[in-house]
Amino acid sequence: MNKLDLLSDLVSRARRAGADAADAILVAGASLSVSRRGGQTEQLERSEGQDLGLRVFLGQQIAVVSATSIDPASFDRLVERALAMARVVPADGFAGLAETMAPPEMLDLELDDGQEPEAEALIARAQAAEEAARSIAGVTNTEGGDAGFSRSEVALVTSAGFAAVQARSSHSVSAVALAGQGVGMQRDYDYTSTVHLSDLEDAATIGRRAGERAVQRLNPIRPKTGTYNVLFDPRVAGSLLGSVSAAVNGAAVARGTSLFKDRMGQRIFAPGINIIDDPRRVRGLRSKAWDGEGTPTRRLAIIEDGVLQSWLLDSRSARQLKLTSTGHASRGTGGPPSPSATNLYLAPGPLTPAELMADIAEGIYVTELLGGGMNGVTGDYSRGAAGFMIRNGQLAEPVAEITIAGHGMDMFARLVPANDLVFRRGTDSPTIRIDGLTVAGA
Repeated sequence: MNKLDLLSDLVSRARRAGADAADAILVAGASLSVSRRGGQTEQLERSEGQDLGLRVFLGQQIAVVSATSIDPASFDRLVERALAMARVVPADGFAGLAETMAPPEMLDLELDDGQEPEAEALIARAQAAEEAARSIAGVTNTEGGDAGFSRSEVALVTSAGFAAVQARSSHSVSAVALAGQGVGMQRDYDYTSTVHLSDLEDAATIGRRAGERAVQRLNPIRPKTGTYNVLFDPRVAGSLLGSVSAAVNGAAVARGTSLFKDRMGQRIFAPGINIIDDPRRVRGLRSKAWDGEGTPTRRLAIIEDGVLQSWLLDSRSARQLKLTSTGHASRGTGGPPSPSATNLYLAPGPLTPAELMADIAEGIYVTELLGGGMNGVTGDYSRGAAGFMIRNGQLAEPVAEITIAGHGMDMFARLVPANDLVFRRGTDSPTIRIDGLTVAGA
C-alpha cells in the first residue's frame, strides 16, 4: 500500500470505531550529513525514519497519538488508544477539521530536485568550505565545515476527503572560522541552504566569507553607553520579523498574549513598509501548496503600507477569532496543528545599505545578536550584540559586548529597509535601519 492508502485505511478504521472525524499524517525522511575539521572527517551520519500521527474527534473532544510503526496490523490498537484518550479530555469548543479543505491543486513549486548526493560529494563540499576559511590571513583555527542533504515527504488524509503528499529536498553547506588567539579570539560563520542543489552557493565562497568575517571582528571596542542609530545586517534583521510573526500568530492573539492583539487595521510601521508571507514561492525553503490541515495556502500581506492587515491563522484560532483560516497550520505527528509562518519577508526599500547609513555620524552596524529578544506581551526589547561602529557614514572598527534595547512598537514605527533583500533563510529581510536605540557599552 502507498502512503495515502495506508492513511486512508487508518482514518477509515477510526471512523468505524466511533470517531466523528479524524485525520492522519505521515512524515518520512532521510538525511545525510558530514562534518570536517582540521582536514579530517569528524562525522558522517545518515538517518532515515518515519512517524505517524492520528487525530480523532468525539464531538469536540480531541486526542492525538503517534507511532513509528506503520504496520496496518497495529492500526486498531492505535485507534483504540486515541479514542480512549479522547473520551477523558475536556471538550474544546473550537476543535474540528478545517472547513476550507479542497482537493490539492496541480501546483509545481519545484520543492524536490530528485537528487541525493553521494557521501563523497558532501565530504568534498565540507572540505572546500573549511579549507577556504583556513586560507584567509588571520584565521587561526576553525570549528569545521559542514555539508548536508535531506529529503522528506509529508502525507495527509482527512475524513473530510482530503488526501495529498508533499515532498521536499534540502541541500546545505556551512563553515565556522576562528581568528586571533586566547581571550582575543573571535568567531564567525556563513552558510547556504537551498531546495535545489543547483541553487547552492559555492562551498569555498562560504568558507572564505566565514574567515573574512572572523578576521574583521578582531580587536573590538565597547562604545560608550548612549543612544545610537542602528543598522541590522540581513542575517540578523530577520529576527525582528520573527517578533512580528509571533505578534500576528492567531493562537497568541486569541489568548490575548500578542503585542498586536488590538491593533488590526492600525498603522504599525511607516508608510511604504510591507511584510509578506508567501507559501507558494517557487523553490522556497518553507513553501507548500497546502497546510497541515489540508487548507490551500496563499500569499498573505501581513503588513501593507505600514498597516496591520491579517493574522496567521489555522482553523482553531480562526474559529476563536470568528475569522477564516489563512492556510498557515503547521503540525508534526505528536500534537495538534498551530499557526506558523512560511516564507516570511520584509519587502525592500529604495536605498542601498551605504545610502541608508550615509548620514550617520556615529552609529552601530549589528552583525550578531545574542540571547533575549522581544517580549511578546510588553514589547520590551533587549539583546546582546556585536558588529561594527559606523563613523561618518562608513563602517569602522568592530564592537562587541554591547546590549541593544528599545520598545517593539517604537522600533517598528522607525524601521527603514534597504534594497538588498535576498531570499536565503525562510525568514528574510534586507538591511534594516532603526534610529534612537539605547546601546549599553562601556
